[in-house]
Amino acid sequence: MTMIGWAQIIIFCIVLVALTPVIGGYITRVFAGERTFLSPILRPVESALYRVGGVDEKREQHWLAYTFAILLFHVGGFVLLYALMRVQGALPFNPAGQSAVAPDLALNTAVSFITNTNWQNYGGESTMSYLVQMLGLTHQNFLSAATGIAIAVALIRGFSRTSVQTVGNFWVDLTRGTLYVLLPICVLLTLFLVWQGMPQTLGAYVDAATLEGAKQTIAVGPVASQVAIKMLGTNGGGFFNANAAHPFENPTALSNFVQMLAIFVLGAAMTNVFGRMVGNQRQGWAILAAMGVLFIVGVAVCYWAEANGTAALQALGLSGGNMEGKEVRFGIVASALFAVVTTAASCGAVNAMHDSFTALGGMIPLINMELGEIVVGGVGAGLYGMLLFVIITVFVAGLMVGRTPEYVGKKIEAREVKMAMLAILILPLMMLGWTAIAVVYEPAVASMGNAGPHGFSEVLYAFTSQAANNGSAFGGLTGNTPFYNLAGAVAMFVGRFWMIVPAMAIAGSLAAKKTVAVSSGTFPTTGGLFVGLLVGVILIVGGLTFFPALALGPIAEHLAMLAGGSF
Repeated sequence: MTMIGWAQIIIFCIVLVALTPVIGGYITRVFAGERTFLSPILRPVESALYRVGGVDEKREQHWLAYTFAILLFHVGGFVLLYALMRVQGALPFNPAGQSAVAPDLALNTAVSFITNTNWQNYGGESTMSYLVQMLGLTHQNFLSAATGIAIAVALIRGFSRTSVQTVGNFWVDLTRGTLYVLLPICVLLTLFLVWQGMPQTLGAYVDAATLEGAKQTIAVGPVASQVAIKMLGTNGGGFFNANAAHPFENPTALSNFVQMLAIFVLGAAMTNVFGRMVGNQRQGWAILAAMGVLFIVGVAVCYWAEANGTAALQALGLSGGNMEGKEVRFGIVASALFAVVTTAASCGAVNAMHDSFTALGGMIPLINMELGEIVVGGVGAGLYGMLLFVIITVFVAGLMVGRTPEYVGKKIEAREVKMAMLAILILPLMMLGWTAIAVVYEPAVASMGNAGPHGFSEVLYAFTSQAANNGSAFGGLTGNTPFYNLAGAVAMFVGRFWMIVPAMAIAGSLAAKKTVAVSSGTFPTTGGLFVGLLVGVILIVGGLTFFPALALGPIAEHLAMLAGGSF
């Protein structure tokens, strides 16, 4: 660990915090229907889209109608994406002549991209045509991210509104999130990435002669546009198999830094949107502070573990830390920071192979995902996931003082607590349930690349990543098999949509309630006490749920390493 390394982490945090209120203010104006500096250009486009779609932008929806619209929209997205992959061999913009994707892999991939997971049991440059990458995958990257923003905004309206039966209009929220937020930033980010050296072309793959005289085919394509939304929308699916470790997906140290910022910036800004919409920005800063505490602790542990390496490396005289699986252009600190950022958000892009991290260094990405990826989290999804924990926290605080819990003027009663717990418990059901099946099902065990606790960690990471809608791969596991494709698809679908329904039910319940005036008995939710209690509840829930599994995997591997063992 070095001062230069810590300086990189501190600069990242400072820039992120500085951007939060700026972008948060802009997003608030967008979803309030107010005029922005882009309105003269985009407002006519927005109105035209409503006319074509038959949407009345002034007509709002009950939470049930809002949720049904979300589910119906994503069923359509699934069918479109699945069909594109199954017939891609007969479609244009396929210079490498990619054939149709196998049915089970197409199913897994379609579910993956509509759920904002982008888990990839395939290599992008060797499996998908340009048309599928653009019309199928990039298209869903925008829409799944915009859906997350829309759900978060609907839940915020539940807290901010009084005695109403509606939480907004999904089609309007989806359109505004895509048109005013995601698209303009992605255009700028794409241009920046092209400037940094990232390909953006529809031309054929390039043949080059190596120094030995052999022919090498270099894959190119419309890379920059997909990378921009994969980062900003916390999607993570790489154009290339090596993802952000590939020089065409991450050309420079500057592009690496900007991509990490892109992963976090909208998720952090949504906390500011919450504060503005409920009329107290300190509420948003308190939520961001809780996220920040968990993030800094995770970065510190991961950086420390990788910088110290392992006993085996130290015995070989390699005292510079664990560089196995790291991209040498970025080194240990940027790799550790990227790993924590991408798993604290539901992004899944990687610039180093997590399978090659030390046991404790690789445990931090696991924990980030197991907590529900609420440490900033996915675009929109991180905020509504954190608000579920906020509801549990104020409920616990209410039990302590013998008073009905309140949060931003709304009484938190049995219905909201039950819905929050239901949503929180869905993730461990998918993560631990499928892992338990996989480690005893013989065809699934055959896919494990390592024995012992490391092999267990590979399987646990796979289902944790998919259920949490992250999409990063630990590595070492052959995932493109019927079992992992089908089981993973179920984990991704349930992890996304079975969490959305309870969150929307909470939004509808809160919106119908009256606002309660603050009194001397109201538990303050903007100070350090609340932040500490919120962090404690998150860690206790996560610890009680996942500690046994972590003990079988990374913790057992670390203890074995101290005893001279390896896997």
